[in-house]
Amino acid sequence: MATTIISVKLPPDIDPTKAMLAYGDRALPKLNRELNSADLLTRQKALMALCDVMHNSEYITEGLRVGIAASLKTLLKDTDPTVRHKTTEVLFIIAGHAVGRDAFLDHSIIVPLSELFNDKVYQARRNAHKAIEMCSHTSPGTDGIVEAKLIPVLVKKLLGEEDEIKELILDTLHYCMRIETSDALNNDAMKAFTKLLSHSSPSIRYKAARDIMDLSFLLEGKDKAVDEGAVPELVFLLKDDDTNVRAQAAGALMIITITTKGKYAAIEAEAIHNLVKVLSDSVSEVRLNALKAITTLAEAPVGRTTLLKSVKEVENLVRDHDSPAVRKAAQIAVKVITWKP
Repeated sequence: MATTIISVKLPPDIDPTKAMLAYGDRALPKLNRELNSADLLTRQKALMALCDVMHNSEYITEGLRVGIAASLKTLLKDTDPTVRHKTTEVLFIIAGHAVGRDAFLDHSIIVPLSELFNDKVYQARRNAHKAIEMCSHTSPGTDGIVEAKLIPVLVKKLLGEEDEIKELILDTLHYCMRIETSDALNNDAMKAFTKLLSHSSPSIRYKAARDIMDLSFLLEGKDKAVDEGAVPELVFLLKDDDTNVRAQAAGALMIITITTKGKYAAIEAEAIHNLVKVLSDSVSEVRLNALKAITTLAEAPVGRTTLLKSVKEVENLVRDHDSPAVRKAAQIAVKVITWKP
């Protein structure tokens, strides 16, 4: 039965942890004012609401226009863990859009955001890494990360972080090493990547092998891979159950064995035997990378002598049905293996 008594309870569709949104185009300016409030609860509620609002891409540009990026940059230094956590979450959402990544550079957010790599709150650290990794997908963002001297910081954090963050760091370094490998090489990145080749997670093994390949494009990187013992680990990964791991391990060996030092290190680690085995792999990328690695190993006299015993396995791929690239690589490999002075 209806009464005239008004309940003190909030309506069931109102979340008391979030700020009330103003109507229409006043919503984001109001939230921005609340982000700068001296009252902790007001800031927390505004961030909770902002996390929901920013999932709608239509509000990203408008939010940046009213100054939300500058407010979030200030909140990265807030003493409250919840504020830092939700601030990094909003920044990660923003970083998923091109205009948001531009705002990171325009407002110099990369460096203050990276300072949260040391935050005691796991969610804040994770979101900070997710936002930085998202920025690394574009050339301006990668340039900003490199210019901020974050490569040494990321390498240092790699081994000590949780697995989820390890993957984010490996991805960020992968994109950064496309334009700058010296910083990673000079800060023992090869040693860190090599240690992760034996990790229990297939995803981390795959990304570590991929990053070793990135780092080995430099001559110094190839030598460092041999010195750090990466070659035997990569050879072992050719037998991995995960397809991506096998493909990246073969790809890394393909690059490292370009040098004489790399060739003989791989031959000593019994790479030839294991590479021949994966020539029958069901995935064309694995076969292709294995063929290219076999070709470089056949350039060494002892490698060519050993591979002559397995030339039929290589010749079979000349008629590969799945990949023209595999057929071409097989033809080249056969020529190198059967070459006579």
